[in-house]
Amino acid sequence: MTSNKKTARIAGVLYLALILLGIFSLAYVPSKLIVWDDAATTVGNIMASQPLFRLGIVSGIACYTVFLFLPLVLYKLLKQVDTTMATLMVILAVVSVPISLLNIQAKLDVLSLLSGASYLIPIETEQMQAQVMLALSSYSNGIRIVQVFWGLWLFPFGYLVFKSRFLPKILGIFLMAGCFGYLINFFGYSLLTNYREIGISTLIGLPATIGEFGACLWLLIMGAKEMPVVSKDE
Repeated sequence: MTSNKKTARIAGVLYLALILLGIFSLAYVPSKLIVWDDAATTVGNIMASQPLFRLGIVSGIACYTVFLFLPLVLYKLLKQVDTTMATLMVILAVVSVPISLLNIQAKLDVLSLLSGASYLIPIETEQMQAQVMLALSSYSNGIRIVQVFWGLWLFPFGYLVFKSRFLPKILGIFLMAGCFGYLINFFGYSLLTNYREIGISTLIGLPATIGEFGACLWLLIMGAKEMPVVSKDE
């Protein structure tokens, strides 16, 4: 197996792990446990399914740890295209990791609130439920912030894919468009109180989904052929 192809396959495996862990921790677990307009039901769900909630925390930590290594492997693969853009890709991706990990503390706070510790006895049930929802909301707000960097890293990544000559250009276009999708959704949710009701966030996020799934599968299945070093000015 050639050097490029081996590196691409490693990147593909890491990308697949990132996607699966992300879907589980960011989508599946919340969909099973959290009812945003019903604090009592949410607390009841978490209490009844604490192993699932805890697994969501662990899978989130694993997801962000993988995201620490994925851009480094992609850098090894794509630095021959443009070292400056490859470096920018790594910086924008890696800077999100400590933010994401610190944000998980809000979920750990939920477990503390539901632990039944003696110091929690003075807190009324309704107050405890409200604090749980506040912690979950804080986590959700943190995810919204870190999504800025999840979007920004896609632009240099997409540019490198587009210019690489050994990966499909169309994936590069979707990845670069995905960057703007993340940013549009961030500003939409931040500036418009009814942005969720408008119902366009999923559509706007579609290019990123296509680009990242496509890149993952291409790297994993097809790998990447060897190529001469290409000047970034070419």
